[in-house]
Amino acid sequence: MNLKTVLILLVLALATIFALVCVLLTREVKPASCEPQTLSSQGGKHSDQSLVFADLTPEEMKQVVTYLQENLGVPLVDASQANPSDNCIYYIDVQLPTKAEVLGFLDRGGRRPPRQALAVVYFGNQPDPNVTEYVVGPLPKPTTHRDVTVRKYGGKLPYHRRPVTEKEYKDIDRFVYQEFAKAPGLLRECCDYDETNFATLTTVPRGFQSGDRATWFVLFQNVNGSGYFLHPVGLEVLVNHSSLDASQWRISQVFYNGEYYGDMEQLETEFIQGRVKDVKVKKVRPDEEFGSMRPRAAPMAPGPLQYEPRGPRYSIQNNHVIFQSWSFAFGMDVNTGPRLFDIKFNGERIVYELSLQEALAVYGSNCPGGMVTRYMDGSFGIGKFAFELVRGVDCPYTATYVDRHYLVESETPKVNKNSLCIFEQDTSVPLRRHYSNLQSLYYGGLTKYALVLRAISTLINYDYVWDFIFYQNGAIEVKIHATGYISSSFLYGTGTEHGSQVGEYTLGTMHNHLINYKVDLDVGGTKNSLVAHDMTFDTVQAPWSPEHQIQRPRLTKKVLDTEDKAVFPLHSKIPRYIHFTTNLENKWGHQRGYRIQIVSFAGDHLPEASSMERSISWGRYKLAVTKRKEEEPTSTSIYNQNDPWTPTVAFADFIDNETIVNEDLVAWISVGFLHIPHTEDIPNTVTVGNGVGFFLRPYNYFDEDPSVRSPDGIYFRSDQDPSMCDVNHVACLSKTASCSPAFPPFTYNGFQNQTGP
Repeated sequence: MNLKTVLILLVLALATIFALVCVLLTREVKPASCEPQTLSSQGGKHSDQSLVFADLTPEEMKQVVTYLQENLGVPLVDASQANPSDNCIYYIDVQLPTKAEVLGFLDRGGRRPPRQALAVVYFGNQPDPNVTEYVVGPLPKPTTHRDVTVRKYGGKLPYHRRPVTEKEYKDIDRFVYQEFAKAPGLLRECCDYDETNFATLTTVPRGFQSGDRATWFVLFQNVNGSGYFLHPVGLEVLVNHSSLDASQWRISQVFYNGEYYGDMEQLETEFIQGRVKDVKVKKVRPDEEFGSMRPRAAPMAPGPLQYEPRGPRYSIQNNHVIFQSWSFAFGMDVNTGPRLFDIKFNGERIVYELSLQEALAVYGSNCPGGMVTRYMDGSFGIGKFAFELVRGVDCPYTATYVDRHYLVESETPKVNKNSLCIFEQDTSVPLRRHYSNLQSLYYGGLTKYALVLRAISTLINYDYVWDFIFYQNGAIEVKIHATGYISSSFLYGTGTEHGSQVGEYTLGTMHNHLINYKVDLDVGGTKNSLVAHDMTFDTVQAPWSPEHQIQRPRLTKKVLDTEDKAVFPLHSKIPRYIHFTTNLENKWGHQRGYRIQIVSFAGDHLPEASSMERSISWGRYKLAVTKRKEEEPTSTSIYNQNDPWTPTVAFADFIDNETIVNEDLVAWISVGFLHIPHTEDIPNTVTVGNGVGFFLRPYNYFDEDPSVRSPDGIYFRSDQDPSMCDVNHVACLSKTASCSPAFPPFTYNGFQNQTGP
């Protein structure tokens, strides 16, 4: 081998070594794309103006409690220890300023509205027991309070309308178990009763007329670690707890296995005499699979995980969120749950307020508890019972979690940690796309990324998943999924006329879910009109062949100019395009608007002939649009539950044929579904198919789809190499998304400070 050949081989060897070193070094260098991204490209910026909508802080709550204790002039007992005959603070929440005050501050440089609290006080220790609402302020150091009860509701709030406290429920349980001592033979025979293995479930409403406070309580086996709602024992008791003196409470009816008795003594006497048909209910074993959510299969390899390779593309400061062109403020009402304010796209306000109002469940059964139940969940506390979310199940593991503070039935604020989550998700379907195989060859598409704000409320047996979803094309989706356990009755006789048998003695009782939302749209300002677009067919002669006819679709347009024309009963026909418009026009001369598109399959709420229907009269309509009024802030009231026969707020009264042309308008939207339980609801109900809601979609609001400005779009032609990063950023995902996320450790505090009802 000559010297020249040796040199060539040496050079080639050195080049190979250099290349290998470069590869190894490159592998060890953290890609620049792994560095956290900056959010300077966001469409908006944070400011403390959003705090005008903020929930109360724990310190503010404490200040209000101290002020009330020192200035109401009556002794206040901590509600967690209060008897019905005591005075106590039921709850404290933020009192939002009027819309005029807020817009003056946000849009016109006016002064910041004073921060105030709403305090609801039970006055049981006085000659005329009542519930009184006070506005207390200014915060953080309150100096004044004013009674707003009469102004809000047109009169005093009778004491029997008050929501039942956890202390009252505990006292009722204690009373009921004392009464059970009067029927030891039956309870031992039917249910192996040992004074610990029963659980009660409340029903509502509590009677048949205004002033009643008598509740049917359904008895179940108290199953540890599983849903007791599926294990009825066939016993239900009607407790009259109207007296403020618990020693005067009494059981006025007993139901057992299809028969009614006057009290527990009569039930026991007839049992001893052999006139009671008792059913031996098997005691639930600790390892019972029926109704248990314990997994029945060993874990497999982890499923797909969602994460942001370079960190979140949204930003949260205080109660304010920015995501691409979107910005909004968020909060949680202790009664009605999640609510959003000042929703803007590209800096323009689209919605002033978007808030949950009520969740209703109307049951049917041949047992008394099931046949009377109409749960109005706001009276129990949709926001109060929005508990901690579980990472990786309730929300993506790397979502942002937010704590919420509240003060209910206590003089000390409590916290539900991680009870709101915010995350961006890939919905796994294109927002829009096209593959062109005619003439020019190209592909264009856009991933449908969306920002989600979520809370989940557990209201007795049901879990409701509340979603507010923001898309890159300017659309908002509001969605609710139902899961959790079905409520059941004891199966006897003709029970299956009211549901399905799902266990040996378990009837899954049919029920209807209805959820109501308030949507205060401000499209191009506060002066809007409601317009309906639809289609009809005109029969016309073909211009080129008059002897032939064509059925030609034609666009119909109608301005709905009064409230009476803007209400759509639940099962009536509704225009397929119904939208809020402004007098402002887009580039093409169309009135700028936002369309309301409803996805629902609800059953009837109640016949209007029902004596309690007015209390839930919002349920008559899938959509009702009214002129906005400060004195009509909500479609219902927490006081409607315990006196539905004389409703404190009757939504039907909002509709009085006022003009709604060029006015500040509010849409009240109801969605829901009829649920006939079936065996696949065991162990509990799945979310698949149990999701309903509505969309707010731009309708000629923009000159073109605003998502064309999204940085997530891709486009390449047939003469380009789609695997090149400068042509198609998706081709670079193997590099830009190669960073492993730093998963936070799994924690859960949701069982802390839980006392139960």
